[in-house]
Amino acid sequence: MLTGSYSPTLVIISLCVAILASYTALDLTGRIATAKGRAVHLWTVGGAVAMGVGVWSMHFIGMLAFKLPIDLGYDVSITLLSLLIGVLSCGFALWLVSQPQLPIWQLGFGALVMGAGISAMHYTGMAAMRMQPGIDYDPTLFGTSLLIAVGASGAALWIAFHLRQHTPYVRLIRGGAAVIMGIAIVGMHYTGMAAARFADGSFCGAAADGLSGKGLDNLVLITTLAVLSIALLTSILDARLEARTANLAQSLTEANRELTQLALHDTLTGLPNRMLLADRIDQAMSRVAEEGGCFALMFIDLDGFKPVNDAFGHHMGDLLLREVALRLREDLRSQDTLARIGGDEFVLLVQLNEQIDALNLASRQVGLISRSFRVAEHELSISASVGIALYPGNGQTAHELLMNADAAMYHAKGAGKNGYSFFDASMNSNARKQLQLLQDLRNALEHNEFSLHYQPKFDAANGQPVGAEALLRWQHPTQGMLLPDKFIELAEKTGLIIPIGEWVLNEACRQMREWYVLGYTDWRIAVNLSAIQFCHAGLVQSVAKALSTHHLPANSLTLEITETTAMSDADASMTVLQELSEMGVDLSIDDFGTGYSSLMYLKRLPANELKIDRGFVRDLERDSDDAAIVSAIVALGQALGLRIVAEGVETGVQQDFLTQLGCDSLQGYLLGHPLPADGFMVEIHRGERLVKELRNSSATGMAVS
Repeated sequence: MLTGSYSPTLVIISLCVAILASYTALDLTGRIATAKGRAVHLWTVGGAVAMGVGVWSMHFIGMLAFKLPIDLGYDVSITLLSLLIGVLSCGFALWLVSQPQLPIWQLGFGALVMGAGISAMHYTGMAAMRMQPGIDYDPTLFGTSLLIAVGASGAALWIAFHLRQHTPYVRLIRGGAAVIMGIAIVGMHYTGMAAARFADGSFCGAAADGLSGKGLDNLVLITTLAVLSIALLTSILDARLEARTANLAQSLTEANRELTQLALHDTLTGLPNRMLLADRIDQAMSRVAEEGGCFALMFIDLDGFKPVNDAFGHHMGDLLLREVALRLREDLRSQDTLARIGGDEFVLLVQLNEQIDALNLASRQVGLISRSFRVAEHELSISASVGIALYPGNGQTAHELLMNADAAMYHAKGAGKNGYSFFDASMNSNARKQLQLLQDLRNALEHNEFSLHYQPKFDAANGQPVGAEALLRWQHPTQGMLLPDKFIELAEKTGLIIPIGEWVLNEACRQMREWYVLGYTDWRIAVNLSAIQFCHAGLVQSVAKALSTHHLPANSLTLEITETTAMSDADASMTVLQELSEMGVDLSIDDFGTGYSSLMYLKRLPANELKIDRGFVRDLERDSDDAAIVSAIVALGQALGLRIVAEGVETGVQQDFLTQLGCDSLQGYLLGHPLPADGFMVEIHRGERLVKELRNSSATGMAVS
């Protein structure tokens, strides 16, 4: 028997090629698993060629490593046939592991087919030597090589199938698996080589005209490495491109999701916005049409939110709105929708079993908001006005339902706030009037439609005029002269009260300057401040600017704020009032006795004056309780060192009673009606003439006597 030997270098190289081919095969299965459409077929064909060349070259390099004491060669046709068998076997393997499932029977069948293919490749390659006489194979080793081929193929298929997904550390795991697969493939090859027996006197029939081993090993090695490297690099680069594409797609998906969220939700509260609400209303209407039932649309407007927002700043207002949204959501079911459609406006869409159920739900919503809120260490109290529109019945479209719920909300607000109201057809007319009035109000300042009337104040002891209260009037182009009760609430609701209030302040100071120049230097002009104005951050600057513009001493101006406004947030009020007081402006607590003042805060307020509400003065003659209250207010004011002003004086009895109590000054229809500046001065001059005539007649009488 001829004894063969091996080149250690080529044996090691064949092992490295087997490992590289195995890793390339595992990586390509991952490419095929994630590819789509035609790319699957392209990767399968390319992978079959690369993997087949790799496995075949390992076999061929292993054969080139084998040396016999005779010249060896390899038949070109048979060698190429062995390469084709290797490529087809690897193509079958890649196709098999690219399937969605790999049951055990399919794995076993695939292992047999692939093992047979690799064995056929090996023994076909051995046959390419055309040995004479033929090669004799040891049955045991031959069978062992076949078992190794089938077992290695089964293991390779199982590993490739389970490592085709991109999981954490997948490349490291593939590397380890490739080492195991490479050793198995090399083991099969060299077991098959060990099974070969070459008889003495044998010669290689392909030595003369076949492929010679001289230099062929380097050519095969370089070609194989190039093919495997190209395939592996292409797979890796494609995987990275796919990963980047996937990341980009995910980023685009997230961006689209965020854009959708921004487009359909309120950024502050995360609630649906007006656009999404309209879609939900349309869906609810379709559901009612198909399944029956009904739903309610509740328009929720927060009462008293703007003063909080102006007093504490927008940040506090935003925090309060979030708390309101959280509290309203507590009472909702999954099928209901709560949306924020404006600054302090929310809309609730609720499915109902019966329309009457809306009453209890609206009552609960009002109750939820009426409970005080704890926001950034502040106790804040607001309320809600709720308008309810029902479907079917109160509208045919989402827009119409919203408009009608809005009209019902305004009705609830007009009825005293902190309550709810169901829509009625008559409300549309009122809503249209309010909208028109609002539009006219926006134009009123620009068109100089506002004016001030002045109601005189008189010293209670001697009847001398001590100043006037400036009262706003609106000369409406179609409705005539309107008093503040017709439009002030609307101005407050829309924020127009700020520019209107600044105009009033500026005009009152301008007029007072005229009187001051005429010699009425001891007069004071009183200007009412609404709660919205008082809470506005620019109030102190507006007052300072008005006084400076018209060169008016600060103590010629009295700012009147209601007791409720001053006490709604006593600490914040204290800061504003202190700044105004330090400026020298007089401060008057208006409508005193109608609120719930804390005497502890009252004595700290830098006020100069208390103004008794006309409600107490009106019934002085008939109601002993009112008389007692007025007496107590006067005593309290005197104890605190404040001037006492009584308004609403309409009878001589009231005048005498208030004078005897110790009021400092009086105003009311008995003493003088509100008049434009010219008419006001006419009355003042007439009064001065009467006083002068009385003094003259008194002096004449004394002289005659």
